Amino acid sequence: MFMGFILMSFLAACGSADSEMAAGGEEKEDFVFASSGLYPPFNYTDNNELVGFDVEVGTAIAEELGMNPKPVTNPWQTIIAALQADKFDAIIGSMAITDERLKEVNFTDPYYESGAQIFVSEDNDSIKSEEDLKGKTIGVVVSSTFEENAKEYTDDVKTYDSDVTALQDLLVKGRLDAVLTDQLVGMYAINENDLKIKQVGEPIYLDQMGIAIKKDNEKLLEDVNEALNTIIENGTYGKISEKYFGEDISK
Repeated sequence: MFMGFILMSFLAACGSADSEMAAGGEEKEDFVFASSGLYPPFNYTDNNELVGFDVEVGTAIAEELGMNPKPVTNPWQTIIAALQADKFDAIIGSMAITDERLKEVNFTDPYYESGAQIFVSEDNDSIKSEEDLKGKTIGVVVSSTFEENAKEYTDDVKTYDSDVTALQDLLVKGRLDAVLTDQLVGMYAINENDLKIKQVGEPIYLDQMGIAIKKDNEKLLEDVNEALNTIIENGTYGKISEKYFGEDISK
């Protein structure tokens, strides 16, 4: 009876869903990393597959760590809580490093920076600078740094789960006056989806994006930082960046 229990325990251990057999018969541990999956070109779904810049960076980091990459999605407004509940190992989803977020999670070194940009419909000539946002209806992604920034200009802030949906609403008469989002995201939407929108002026401010890791996991933070620096130095990051943006956005 006792030997039967040992055998069952051994078989259960061999069937773990959190590992994968690597070449040579060794088990590879999963590196599970999350994003919203609604932020093209950084993370989005294409033919039922999660793809994008963040996904490829996360995959390269996992491979550098000798782990099995496992990208997953989670609603943005609960993504930090899900990380703290051990639903995944890291957030690789273009999360801006802020003082408020640093109270809840640790961040790696920044892996890129981008600007908060105003977008309006092509026929909108009333908004020519950030001063013109005062009192206007502004669309932003919920729980983003853009939401907090938009509230500095107006009380009329509409939140969305996706930047693409917000940008598309600029074309619906009477829906939005402007959208505040990442400059690279807005330009991608214009080029890929042929949206009749335009950017206004220069970015209002720059965000540095980091990989978020649970506060008590200092070892993983150190390992991911080392892997990130390695893929930047060996050119892997640059190739991924060129694929999506035509340049290395780490520089």
